[in-house]
Amino acid sequence: MQQWMLEHVLGIEPATGDEKPRPRRTQADKWALNYVAAQQFYEREGHLWVPRKHAEATVVANDREGDQEEREIKLGAWIGNQRSRAASLSPERVEQLSAIGMRWS
Repeated sequence: MQQWMLEHVLGIEPATGDEKPRPRRTQADKWALNYVAAQQFYEREGHLWVPRKHAEATVVANDREGDQEEREIKLGAWIGNQRSRAASLSPERVEQLSAIGMRWS
């Protein structure tokens, strides 16, 4: 009934695929994006002593059209959070970060 009223009374049409919002990124997706930024920083600098306020520019694939966009990742804060949460990280994530030079203390 509501849909009929929206379409016929108010003249509102359903959203097309381009108008719909992007699906939300999962926590795993966000972690992976931050990890890619950490890898990029490590390859360029040779270490992961990232200043707390550092933001890393990273190119991300856009889900919709295969386009790419540049994003600023707050890498310094993320690295600090990973260090402080080391005890609660999964062994796989600890291993991944250790492999790119993470010092845990």
